[in-house]
Amino acid sequence: MSFLRRLNPSIVPVSSAERFRASFGALVGILLTGLISRLALGGDAGFPLLIAPMGASAVLLFAAPSSPLAQPWSVLGGNLISATLGVTCALTINDPVIAASTAISISIGLMLLLNCLHPPSGAVALTAVLGGPAIQEVGYWFVLSPVGLNSILLLASAYAFNNATGRRYPHLAPPAQQMNHGTSDPVPTHRIGIVPEDLRAVLEQYDEVVNISPEDLDALLHQAQIRAYERRSGEITCDEIMSRDVITVSPDASLRATWRLLMQADIKALPVVAADRQLLGIVTQTDFMRMSVLNDRGSLSLRAKAGALVRGSGVPRTVADIMTKRVQSALPETMIAKLVPPMADMGLHHMPVVDHDNHVVGIITQSDLIAALFQSGRNTEVGAEEILAKHSINTRTSPAR
Repeated sequence: MSFLRRLNPSIVPVSSAERFRASFGALVGILLTGLISRLALGGDAGFPLLIAPMGASAVLLFAAPSSPLAQPWSVLGGNLISATLGVTCALTINDPVIAASTAISISIGLMLLLNCLHPPSGAVALTAVLGGPAIQEVGYWFVLSPVGLNSILLLASAYAFNNATGRRYPHLAPPAQQMNHGTSDPVPTHRIGIVPEDLRAVLEQYDEVVNISPEDLDALLHQAQIRAYERRSGEITCDEIMSRDVITVSPDASLRATWRLLMQADIKALPVVAADRQLLGIVTQTDFMRMSVLNDRGSLSLRAKAGALVRGSGVPRTVADIMTKRVQSALPETMIAKLVPPMADMGLHHMPVVDHDNHVVGIITQSDLIAALFQSGRNTEVGAEEILAKHSINTRTSPAR
């Protein structure tokens, strides 16, 4: 029984909603592919309008859309290469068994070489060889139709359905994170611990196709690190460390008054709110510098006026003209560990805290976050020392005898 349990694949279970989404997506994808193929080629075509390997492709495209094996180049490239090789082997090798095995063997090698490995493409090669007289009669036209046509239609269906149901497709690799000030240093969270280069080196040493991209594996590891830190930090939330007496500004406030407020309060950012304190944006000292709207004396600068005249727009005069409208915010119950990536890697210095109605209830700065992380680290060390002391364990290093 133990051996049988070990044969059961270790697949992480998904929710009922995800199971329904994947199943319904396959229904939509195959149905649309078949119907459109029938309209394009006519119902009296002498070869199949929908080939069986598309069913296997649908499993990957709708049930595992983030898999490297389900990406557009894998599907289209793998299917076209395998179909071409299958037709070639069927026309040049008389023995169907030898032709089929040769087509699959070369197809796998080429797909690995061209980075378009797609498991259902092996079935495409077999279909081209063993599909019967109807497929052999059309020859290389089989590559374009139905293989090429089916592949494109199924990919289009997967693109529309997955994105409409909250699954990003195609699953593009995220752009490499770089320091926001343009240096070549890696972002702070990639300077210690496991970094992407480590993952790639280990995967290359593993020397086996793994059905997850290094970028996705890196993201999963970072999320796991955040969860682990939440346990160690005692689950400190934003509500516990945020500043509650938040100085805010309205979008129609003048730039001169806003700049003076920043200087007088000795702060670097102001949440921009509506009359009911709903978050509309944030204005920072960097926004003033970027727009070059003030000179050292607090007056509108000639550079800003000249630039505005060239652009044909008015001189910026209110906060709404220069504020950052796309603001990343947190909820009071958000764990502080989740603030580390945006503040460390994205260079955010301030994080507004809002309630579920997007009303500003606090703000967290990098200084607040550092202090909280330092304090939680000290608490962890003190707790460990108390446990050791309770069990009469001497933590001091004894001199060598």
